Amino acid sequence: METIRWTVDSNVEKQNSYPQIAEAAEYLRTGHVIAFPTETVYGLGADATSDAAVQGIFDAKGRPSDNPLIVHISNTDSLHDLVSSISSEAEKLIQSFWPGPLTIIFNKKQGVFSDLVTAGLDTIGIRMPSHPVALELISRSGKPLAAPSANTSGKPSPTSAEHVALDLTGRIKGIVDGGETGVGLESTVIDCTVTPPMILRPGGVSAEEIAACIGPVRVDPSLKKEQSAPRSPGMKYTHYAPVAPLYLIKGEAAWIQQTIHRFQQEGKKVGLLASEELGAQLQADVVKVCGTREDPATIARGLYNGIRSFNDTDADLILAEAFDEKGIGAAIMNRLEKAAGHKWIKESSS
Repeated sequence: METIRWTVDSNVEKQNSYPQIAEAAEYLRTGHVIAFPTETVYGLGADATSDAAVQGIFDAKGRPSDNPLIVHISNTDSLHDLVSSISSEAEKLIQSFWPGPLTIIFNKKQGVFSDLVTAGLDTIGIRMPSHPVALELISRSGKPLAAPSANTSGKPSPTSAEHVALDLTGRIKGIVDGGETGVGLESTVIDCTVTPPMILRPGGVSAEEIAACIGPVRVDPSLKKEQSAPRSPGMKYTHYAPVAPLYLIKGEAAWIQQTIHRFQQEGKKVGLLASEELGAQLQADVVKVCGTREDPATIARGLYNGIRSFNDTDADLILAEAFDEKGIGAAIMNRLEKAAGHKWIKESSS
């Protein structure tokens, strides 16, 4: 399959016309799978009401069909046609965080979505992205779009069109190239069908921000475990992994350096994924800096690109710095633990 690539200004309001987006939207209307930018990561979109279109997502990604997909919409008015009810907490979250990196779980309206989208559940995850290209594309398609991350299943999510092309060229109809994404991590997922609401996946909106909006929320205790029937994307299977095995590492800088030397003495080439602060203190065979601890948002933006970049090196293993789990740090650590398969190396005193 030939994969078309449309390059557009990330701010569509600057353009006089949108022939590229219009063409991509027409392919979506006719059942094709199209990758597009959001403010979080690139999504792999298809008509959420069509079994054949949604199957195209699973085929392209090699994704297990028991993992539900998030549906993207371009306006809140359409929500009433898609869900059976909207709780007061969901209303507040919509007012505060839509458009933006927050997915809300609702009870679905029967007979609307392909069963492949919901993986047989009675609930549906929906969000309204804030990226202007995404909003324009969804609006022009006239469809709610099922859109997981636009990568091969289990690999790091794409934050640029180049990442998408590397994984999916020849497997999808097209890629709308709107430049690099902003947040760099997927949306937060919160289930508003339960009381109190429960965060199923940390992401671009922190638990602290959500609690400030609606009051107490729970964080699903199973986030650190593998699930047999996931209620949200990202709750099952190892995700975000590079080719070389990745381990989270926690300890003083001197001890981490000793650990690197120990692996090197065993004949291994060691990669290090770290903040600017730690990266400046250590030596490894390959060092990739993903941001600064002074601004965790920079770590979030650089995380997936940093993980992916090791695939172009000869590193035999990767040691990834552990970060504070406050704010967006919870999402950073969730993705790193998934990438590592929950494998840790810790200093005994840590």
